[in-house]
Amino acid sequence: MSNYRRLRVPGGTYFFTVRLQDQRSNLLVSEIDLLRDATRVCQKRWPFSIDAAVVLPNKLHMIWTLPDDDADFSKRWRMIKTGFSRHVPAPDHIPESHRKRGEKGIWQRRFWEHLIRDADDMALHMHLIRSAPIHAGLVKRPGDWPYCSLHHRTRRARTIAPVPSVRGPKVAVIAS
Repeated sequence: MSNYRRLRVPGGTYFFTVRLQDQRSNLLVSEIDLLRDATRVCQKRWPFSIDAAVVLPNKLHMIWTLPDDDADFSKRWRMIKTGFSRHVPAPDHIPESHRKRGEKGIWQRRFWEHLIRDADDMALHMHLIRSAPIHAGLVKRPGDWPYCSLHHRTRRARTIAPVPSVRGPKVAVIAS
């Protein structure tokens, strides 16, 4: 079994990618209310703030900020995934490895996380969230995707320079 090392920083801000097991599924958008409910229930039990989010048919990206005295994002994802999975039907095919562990086979195991280091890193990951529906071929403009939390920011600001990389240029923003 792999030993994954995660950088845990109390009060840290993290970018996450979480995927469904079936990459052809549209379960996350067809059951968006259930996903929202599972997230709200988790937030009541284990508080955190959602700085940005986009839900695609088979994966989601979120940026969370954890409380100052807490760094355990894994328990939160476990609670969200479990709460969601309890209320949707099992897929037609469940991988044997999931079946052996008594898993429903809805989600890929684990998730990907990245600790946000600074303002440029935050801007880059906000851009990734905003542009995810375009890269997935779902819409032509970010504002056309209904399952993204950044619509209001897209309308108020316009990027006129490249999105920064760690060493790249600063983003110039002009308020509309």
